[in-house]
Amino acid sequence: MSEQRPDNQKLLRRALQGNAVFSVISGVVILAANRNLGAFLGLPRDASLAPMGIGLLGYAAWLAWNARREKIKIVDAWIAVALDMVWVVGSYALIFNVSFTNPGKWAVILVAELVFVFGVMQWLGLRRIARNTERA
Repeated sequence: MSEQRPDNQKLLRRALQGNAVFSVISGVVILAANRNLGAFLGLPRDASLAPMGIGLLGYAAWLAWNARREKIKIVDAWIAVALDMVWVVGSYALIFNVSFTNPGKWAVILVAELVFVFGVMQWLGLRRIARNTERA
């Protein structure tokens, strides 16, 4: 009988999986409601959010692929943390520079905060791995 080791990457794996699921949902909603979402946000009529939706689906696939690996690639996890933080900073920059509707501003803020939580959870997962590696 083989001995099972505890998965010291479990928190990171779950954070990456959650981020992937959220990114898929966001990408699908953006693609399905592209024009209506643009109007809700207060964007010009000819603005398309489709590239963002497609990008989120690609990002989700990349996150899920890394989360499913037997051993998560740490560099890729750090890249995910960095990209999430860029999303958050970029979202707040947009709040102050784009004429969103009030509900649109709150939607952008809510998504940014959720992305921030995923970034922090991924960072905590990476710290846990580093601590366990130091002890070994």
